[in-house]
Order: sequence, then C-alpha cells, then structure tokens
Amino acid sequence: MHSSPKFWAVIPAAGIGSRFGSETPKQYLTLLDKTILEHTIEKFLACEWIEKVVVALRQDDPFWPSLSVANHHRVLTVLGGGERADSVLSGLNALQNLAGTDDWALVHDAARPCVTKAQLSAMKAALEADAIGGIMAQPASDTIKIASANTNAHSVAAIESTIDRNRVWLAQTPQMFRVSTLQSALADALKNGQAVTDEASAIELANLTVKLFPGSRNNIKVTLPEDLALAEAILRLE
Repeated sequence: MHSSPKFWAVIPAAGIGSRFGSETPKQYLTLLDKTILEHTIEKFLACEWIEKVVVALRQDDPFWPSLSVANHHRVLTVLGGGERADSVLSGLNALQNLAGTDDWALVHDAARPCVTKAQLSAMKAALEADAIGGIMAQPASDTIKIASANTNAHSVAAIESTIDRNRVWLAQTPQMFRVSTLQSALADALKNGQAVTDEASAIELANLTVKLFPGSRNNIKVTLPEDLALAEAILRLE
C-alpha cells in the first residue's frame, strides 16, 4: 500500500535583491514588525499539511539567526547558490533522504509575503492529482507590448508589437512540482547551461506540461521600494 505524497516548501532566500537598491537584502526588510522572510515562512508553517519549510540561505548570512522562525522545528536551512535555480536545487537535494519520489515541492519567492493559507490550500487541492504540477499565476489584464530593445523600468523604448493578452499569464509562486521531477529537470538545465528563470522553465525544458492555477493580484513580489507600502496594505487586510 502506497502512502500519500507529502508536501514540502522550498524558499530560495540567498539573493541580495540588487534591483531594490537597499544595503539590506530585501527579504530582511521590516514589514509590520516582522521581516518579509518571516511573513513568507509563517504562511507555510500555518499550513498543517506542509512537512517542512526548506530555506536556502547565502553563506554566513548575518540576518537569519535573529529571526523568530530560525529555530522552528519545521524549518530546515541549506546553503544557497549564486542563482535561484542553484538555491532551489540545493533545497531539493536536502530532501533526498526525507521526501518520497512522488512527494510535492512548493517553491516560493522569499519576497512574496502576501500569499494566503487559503490560496495555498486551494492550489494543493487543484494540483495534487496531476502527474506533473503547476504554478500559481495571474491572467494578464493590461495590454501587452513588446519593446524593440531590452529596456528597464527607467528607460524609454519603442514598441515593436502588441500581443494577445488573452493568452498571457503572469507567473507567480508557489510553483508546485513532484520533488524528483523538479530535481531532475533543474539539474539537467543547469548541466546544459540553459536559462532557468523559474521552476516551470526547467519543467518546460524537460518537455513536460505545466498547469496554470489562477492566483491573486494580492500575491505580489516585493521587487522595488514602492512595493513595500502595497505589501503592508495587503497584509493589514488579512
């Protein structure tokens, strides 16, 4: 008799948030008397069906030891890597002797603190019978423009084309896949030098189909300073 698959959370938190422009990595900035990372981890700890939360940290991280969740019995830390994919793979490797091959990993951005327990539970219910898994995402509501050259938020560019927004979804996290499937896909992508911007990218490179689970606009990622006020407003509504 096979046991039911278990669910694990993996949070890559080794980044320094260069786009944010702060000396303190953005996941350690304070939001309503807690760091962003604490809010994020606590959302998963609130889900009794999550076995453990694996947090990938940079070497000699000076901020982590002071967090309220640092010594929680359901939190496990691992050494992260230079890129997100390296950190996620490190987290999955740490589950090698804990997780079964059919267990699920929910990979979530450290700086996405506004996901709710209800959203996590709904995603679990929607995807747990799937063979591969999927990602939380939001259908695009704005008209989507393609720029004629690589740009950033502070530059002016020309429009090259407009694409059909009805087929465009904005990827969020968690991204939920079988532990063994994601581990293999990430390892192969990194070995082959392929660009992996999120976990779904690695799964797609393995020629597997990823499902889209409708998330919420409130599940924002704190990327720029102005996002802090928005995240605070969302958390106050919970």
